[in-house]
Amino acid sequence: MSIIVRSVAFNTAFYLALFVYLIVATSTLVMPRRVLIAVVKNWARFNFWLLRAICDVHMRIDGAEKIPRGPLLVASKHQSMWETFALMTVFADPAFILKRELLWIPFFGWCARKAEMIPVDRGARSQALAAMTRRAKIEVERGRQLVIFPEGTRRAPGAEPKYKFGVVHLYAEIGVPCVPIALNSGLYWPRRSFRRFPGTIRVEILDPIPPGLDRQTFAERLQAEIESATARLVAEGKPRRARPRT
Repeated sequence: MSIIVRSVAFNTAFYLALFVYLIVATSTLVMPRRVLIAVVKNWARFNFWLLRAICDVHMRIDGAEKIPRGPLLVASKHQSMWETFALMTVFADPAFILKRELLWIPFFGWCARKAEMIPVDRGARSQALAAMTRRAKIEVERGRQLVIFPEGTRRAPGAEPKYKFGVVHLYAEIGVPCVPIALNSGLYWPRRSFRRFPGTIRVEILDPIPPGLDRQTFAERLQAEIESATARLVAEGKPRRARPRT
């Protein structure tokens, strides 16, 4: 079966499942938040199965034993839509930092509010940072893991990194360990493409960065560690990604 046929089949199944799960998730809005989180994690695991069954896309997560207990700042490379749901299964009670406009989407936005994700108004600049920090401190006090994509948007494998100030600001303000994450999901689930390529998505959870570093030291260390590990995962994944298509 060709990659195009597999990809069309997967995308059809993926969005049908998304619709069904959104209906189910919406029905939990009157229930405790943990019920909604459980539904979202179940949806993520169903997506893993769809990828394996239809597109021969597998996943491998290394370094999960490095995740400290309790509140964390999680800084992940962002190459694909895949990690926006996959990371839900890695952490106990993640709070994703996302752009405010996503909350305006019917069903999805209602569920994101109920899940108590942290919206950011990118147009508000300094006020956005202050509001994000206030919410982040509340969630940290509740023991949650704050998940942020430091570049703010998806970047193709090999693209020049563009880390933003938000992750550095959060690290300095909330005083918890930061767990960097490298990955190569963009090789198999490319941004702005419907195609899904066979292979193994690899996620590498790196050594936690302890709180207390000055901002410049933290920024340099975070980017260096994520980018070097990501470059290695991308290089190791390319032979599988580039195999002849049938």
